[in-house]
Amino acid sequence: MTAAPVLRLSGITKRFGPLLANDAISLDLHAGEILALLGENGAGKSTLVSILFGHYTADEGSIEIFGKPLAPGNPRAALEAGVGMVHQHFTLADNLSVLDNVMMGSEPLWQPFSRRGAARAKLLDVAQRFGLPVAPEAKVGSLSVGERQRVEILKALYRGARILILDEPTAVLTPQESEALFATLGQMVDQGLSIIFISHKLAEVLRVSQRVAVLRAGKLVAEAPATGTSQAQLAQWMVGHAVAATQRQPARATGAAVCTLEAVSTADAGRDRLEAVSLQLKAGEIVAIAGVSGNGQLALAELLCGMRRASQGTVTLQGQALKASPAWLAAQGVARIPEDRHGVGVVGDLSVWENAVSERLRSPALSKALWVKRKAAQAHAARIVREFDVRGGGLHTAARSLSGGNMQKLILGRALVAPSTEVASQPPQLIIAHQPTWGLDIGAVAYVQHQLIAARDAGAAVLVISDDLDEVIALGDRVAVMHAGRLTEVLPGEAWTREAIGLAMAGMHT
Repeated sequence: MTAAPVLRLSGITKRFGPLLANDAISLDLHAGEILALLGENGAGKSTLVSILFGHYTADEGSIEIFGKPLAPGNPRAALEAGVGMVHQHFTLADNLSVLDNVMMGSEPLWQPFSRRGAARAKLLDVAQRFGLPVAPEAKVGSLSVGERQRVEILKALYRGARILILDEPTAVLTPQESEALFATLGQMVDQGLSIIFISHKLAEVLRVSQRVAVLRAGKLVAEAPATGTSQAQLAQWMVGHAVAATQRQPARATGAAVCTLEAVSTADAGRDRLEAVSLQLKAGEIVAIAGVSGNGQLALAELLCGMRRASQGTVTLQGQALKASPAWLAAQGVARIPEDRHGVGVVGDLSVWENAVSERLRSPALSKALWVKRKAAQAHAARIVREFDVRGGGLHTAARSLSGGNMQKLILGRALVAPSTEVASQPPQLIIAHQPTWGLDIGAVAYVQHQLIAARDAGAAVLVISDDLDEVIALGDRVAVMHAGRLTEVLPGEAWTREAIGLAMAGMHT
């Protein structure tokens, strides 16, 4: 491209203590271009866009937007220069209208009254121009996930964004909603907007972008046109070696039922509840449940992890009534991989070794009375770190400093590895894996999925709850879809198509 770039990053370097997060990165973005930014977890993507958006200040280097230098460490300066960002986790107030959410923070505090009429007209004009239909007075809490994302994009466009950063924009969308988003992105670039597209889904990266840039260990290691580049090449650039995608396994014999739900409902208000759900989880089998987040998956996961009670129906574990007690469930051989790895999966201020043993502290191998056997506990943690390749510091490093992929591997190792002196040193009887690979790079995804398959092959019953269709199709021996708290029939994985799963995720399954 010969025209001057709309964005130029020159020699961006950022250190966090001894960690070199960005190493002299130089990158351009042109008008009407979609640039995909790829890399493993911890490769430096988030740091780079945080510097661009003013959340961090680079130690070295400079940024120019439309030929003018951008003041460092100033989000307002980035907004005024035309940079907008849509985060993976939406920042919307559910109890306010679409218009209120879009206007929030866009009017000066000293203005004596709100100019809602003009704002509404401007919002509708932007929505019509970019093909993002919206009802300004609708409550955000009543919108689907795809519609909420539309509101997030409109927030940025309403403020005059000409460079848009999209962080994992399809992570929570159905296939049909993803298609609608791709059409919208096409309209945006046709009108001259420029987009930085961050995703771990390589097929969609090659579909929507004109150019790809790959970071590895803080360095820009590859930059190439999307046309003529393969998923295998992208994966190799990202992780430094070839990565084999997880393939559907042939049907296998299953064991007895480990956990059974019969007509289970929960009393929780809103969408995240269960309505007469029946499900059987058998030894040596992976049951995968698809669905858009917020349709009851969290209620199901928390119920089976002892953090929520059923208001109707029965839940049994190995013939016993399941107790709403996480400690009891851990003692029965139930392992959990929670959806929110940062908020629920680890205690960020505790060390790696303390987190590694946190759910096994009642084991006689690790504690006696009220005392932790520190030497044994640290040896067990070291085994997890070694076997699951947890990188990012030693046993005494605070868990919050780990990248998302390494944090997930720590949680996975904690769930799957029992202290070696215990009789039950095999994988747990039941594994509840809620969004086990959400936001992970292709290498970490393959590793986590292979470990779940290995646990199944060793005789565990595995429940995978995911909104990633590729994961559901690759892992599920049997598959079902959850929508508005209800579960479809549970069918063999090969009986489903992507289109059928997508329709069921949107509530259009018969």
